[in-house]
This record gives sequence, structure tokens and C-alpha cells, in this order.
Amino acid sequence: MNDFLNEVFLDNTIRDYLVLIGVLLFVFIVKRYVSKGLAAILFRLVKHWSPQIDEKDFVNLLLRPLEYFLLLITFMLTIDRFTFPRLLNVHVYGKVTVQNVTDTLLELALSMSIIWIVLRLIDFVALVLEKKADLTEDKTDNQFIVFFRDFFKAIIFIMGAIAFVRILFGNGLVEKIIAGLGIGAAALALAAKESIENLIGSFIIFFDKPFRVGDSVKVDTYQGSVEKIGLRSTRIRTLEKTFVTVPNKKMVDSILDNLSLRTQQRVALKMEFGTDTPAENLLLFLQDVRQLLKNDANVLEGFTVNLHDFTKDTYVIQVIFNTYIIDGSRYAALRESINLSIIKLLETRDIKLPTTSTNVTITDERR
Repeated sequence: MNDFLNEVFLDNTIRDYLVLIGVLLFVFIVKRYVSKGLAAILFRLVKHWSPQIDEKDFVNLLLRPLEYFLLLITFMLTIDRFTFPRLLNVHVYGKVTVQNVTDTLLELALSMSIIWIVLRLIDFVALVLEKKADLTEDKTDNQFIVFFRDFFKAIIFIMGAIAFVRILFGNGLVEKIIAGLGIGAAALALAAKESIENLIGSFIIFFDKPFRVGDSVKVDTYQGSVEKIGLRSTRIRTLEKTFVTVPNKKMVDSILDNLSLRTQQRVALKMEFGTDTPAENLLLFLQDVRQLLKNDANVLEGFTVNLHDFTKDTYVIQVIFNTYIIDGSRYAALRESINLSIIKLLETRDIKLPTTSTNVTITDERR
């Protein structure tokens, strides 16, 4: 039996191959349990940072990357005692041999597994912060967390790409790339000018906070609710329920009206009457409208009801008032109620609007 185990096959003994297979089979069977144990230990170390996070959520994030990492490390440590078969170590291209290729592939796999684990840890940190942000009414914090989660993931991907270049082509190429960045930085910055401006715009939005997720905004010809603030753009759900993507640079540089921050709405109504209307009727009508607005609890003090102007053909009466009602449906209901009441007052005072020269203008303004 010992003679059989000591037989050499492809420059290694049968015993070594059996040990490799046995170790890998054992680790493959227990890797899930070991990974769960490692994840549980890590969770206990960070539990005081995240009392709202269940252990199950943390374990599920790290389970699969830890399994592959554990299996890969075991394979690399076990195969390290092997001698690469000279029969298989042929030249693939130039001085590159099969052994060089397999070593490179193992390094790439190990780097990918480490990057995978780091990305999952970033997801965990983001999850912890999101749980804490959910306890506050301000939803900007949630979007802020998503923004920086994506930002740090992008940095990890860039670092991973540099690591892959080093593994595939050596430190020399990495040094040349870094040295070349000084020359190509200007060209790169010029080519990515819009992207860089949008990225800077996103930072301005998060720190200056001209608007937040959920706010109703108006920028240029678009009006709607902000649904997401990303690295490059802001997504707005318009009144027509379309989904508009606006570059962050435009959101910062354009005149933006945050409708959610208004505290009052202003209504301006102008009515034109014919010059045949008796002055006494106009005076009584003005007094009636003032009393109407004064008795309405939704109309704020400081309203204006007056004879604004007159021409040879018309008298122009102006009615201006503010209301604290911001909600669209309630605001429309208030306007309808006051308009109907004014129509009834016109009927009471026997005042009729001209059929050909009537101009009624209603404008809404924010304060």
C-alpha cells in the first residue's frame, strides 16, 4: 500500500494527490458551517455598532464570499507543497509557461474574492447606516448613504482594476500608468469634464441640500418629485408621471424652485366690470368680498381687495390673499369655494361681468 501511495505521477506522489483531494473535499463539505461561524464571530465584534441589524442579515451578506475565499485559500495552501509537472509546464507564449498562467489565475481569483468580501462589508456598513437613518423623518440621509455606498464601491473597483493590471503585466506597467497619469490627466479631465462636473454637483447637492429626496421641485420646464440623487444625475417623477433624468450640474447651476419649502400660497384674482355698474354696488361688493375673506379661516390676514384700476370701458377690481394650505387638492378646493362665493356676491349685488371684455387672471406664488 505504501509503495502505491509513494508512486510518482506527474512529479508528485499519489499520496499528495489524495491529500489534496481529501482536504478540498473536507473543506467543501464544511465550508458553509465554517463561513457561518466566521461571520458570526465578526458580527459579535461589530454588534455594538449595529443593534438594529440581525445576525442573519450579516451572515447572509458574507456567507458566499467567505465560502469561496476559504475554499481558495485551502487549495492554494495545499497545492503549495506540489511540484508543478515538468511535462505540463510548456511554453504558452514567449517565456510564459503553463505554471505562470495557473499562478496568475490563482492570484486573480484570490484578489476577486477579497474584493467581493470588501464590497459586502461596504454593503453591511451602508445597511447599518440605513437602519439608523430610518429612525429620522429626513429621507435625505438614506439617499446620502446610497450615494456614498456607490462611490466607495467605485473606488474599490478602480483599485481592483489596478491590482489586476499588476498581476497580469507586473509592477512596471502599473508604474508607467501612474507616471502617465500626470501627462494624461489634463486630457482625461477634459474628456470627462461633464462627468466630473456632475460628480461635483452631486456633492454640492448633498452638502448644501437645496432639495431632498421626496421634495417637489421645478427646474427649467420640469416639475415633479425627486426620487433619487445619484453620482451623475437626479431622477424626477414629473406631474405627467414620466421619469426625467437631470444632470446634477444642471440641478446646481439652474434656478431651482423647491415647492416643498414654500410656507404659503398666493392667489391673485382680477375682475373687470363695465362702466355702467353703479359705484354704490361696487362699494358694497368690495365690502362683501372683504368680509368673505375675513370670515374664512384658511385665508391669512393682510389680504387686499380694492378697485385697482379703471379705463373708459371697465372697472378693474383686484383680490389678493395668501393661504397656508400647500396640498394641491385642498388648495384647489379653497379656490373653488371662494370663487363660487364671489359669484354669489355678484348675483346678490346685481353685478354682471361683461361678455366680451372680461379678463380673469389667477396666479399662484410661493413664499
